[in-house]
Amino acid sequence: MRIPALVLAAALTATLPLSASAAESGFRVVTTGLDGPYEITLGPDGFICTTEKSGLRVLRIDPKTGEKHVAATIPDAVHTSQDGVLGMALRLPHVFLAYTYDSDPGPALERRTKIVRFTSVDGQLREPVDVIAGLPGGTDHQSARLVLGPDSKLYYTIGDQGANQFSQMCQPIEAQRLPVAADDRSAYLGKVLRLNLDGSIPADNPVLNGVRSHVYTYGHRNAQGLVFGPTGILYSSEQGPKTDDEVNVIMRGKNYGWPHVAGYRDDKAYVYGNWSAAPDCADLDYSDLVIPPSVPQTTESSWQPGFVPPIRTFHTVPSSYDFTDEKCAEDEQWYICWPTVAPASLDYARGSLLMPALKDGTVHRLRLSHDGTRVTSAEPLFRTVNRYRDTAVSPDGKTVYVATDSVGRTRDADGKPTDALANPGSILEFKLGS
Repeated sequence: MRIPALVLAAALTATLPLSASAAESGFRVVTTGLDGPYEITLGPDGFICTTEKSGLRVLRIDPKTGEKHVAATIPDAVHTSQDGVLGMALRLPHVFLAYTYDSDPGPALERRTKIVRFTSVDGQLREPVDVIAGLPGGTDHQSARLVLGPDSKLYYTIGDQGANQFSQMCQPIEAQRLPVAADDRSAYLGKVLRLNLDGSIPADNPVLNGVRSHVYTYGHRNAQGLVFGPTGILYSSEQGPKTDDEVNVIMRGKNYGWPHVAGYRDDKAYVYGNWSAAPDCADLDYSDLVIPPSVPQTTESSWQPGFVPPIRTFHTVPSSYDFTDEKCAEDEQWYICWPTVAPASLDYARGSLLMPALKDGTVHRLRLSHDGTRVTSAEPLFRTVNRYRDTAVSPDGKTVYVATDSVGRTRDADGKPTDALANPGSILEFKLGS
């Protein structure tokens, strides 16, 4: 049975009543005035370590008082949009940071990304050492989540850099391309990487297309979430196009489908329109809603290679879905009303994944099966007018800190686009029930 688009839209956006203040939502405001927080992590001293994407700094924050201390400024980092000081992983005394920088010694700006190891001394980050440099960098779909695995390896996500859309519509998506040489960094787009702590290639990384490289998995669009569960399962959250944000279990050497598949391989509301392959690409006007005849199109079911489907999507809709909701008609901000939530990261707490979202003002709690391989239920924990960027969880799993974006658009109380955020550039604290 086909579900009417308007009915489905109402079901997707019906979460919890909007709260006007942090207090009404059960929050405590820890601190404000942050400049684009991207990663927050609890250190062993109980302080919150925070990267500032646009502030180009690392801060230490006392969660009791909200007092902020600058641990490092990153002078060679650059920021315009989705670039800047991004992912962070701690194994004290070392702190690993991922950030974009200018690799061109001349006047031109040539963005690349590096992972740098710092040594923490009395709350200051010193002695920077490049772990790996020359990774792809840009202003869109950076992903840039960095975690340390239980195997003492670094795992790092790189998005497709916004290829095949908007101003990058004539750039091909490289998420399916595998390295022709182990050091072919241009082929790292749309991948999850696995590195030794010194940046070298682990000897047990998968051999893909005859080459062992840093590539651990491939076929990703924009995996901004990455976290290990207590049994060693690696989870990711990934932003979809107009539908099908994904939660995935990341497994060695596997293909996750992008751009041939968004979400499940079900031919629902998605075809791969390869703008970059159009002979007249440079003369076309990009559209999310209409694909010109000269742009090659393929359905999900026509793509034969095997891939790993997600364990949850937000949201899969029928092909009859109307992507032009009148609530978002002003300035054609259709994307705010699309049936996606824009997951921004992922954390683990008390048998669940916590997934902060940029579009619907909530942190989603995804309860997992006993073996951790399935999502058994999903619920929004609250509803406010904020863009939630990242979470950090106390050791007992009961206290959660959540960082909010400083700027950007989300949905207001009526589901319309707004940039008037309730708690911009803040860290909030809430308690997680059983």
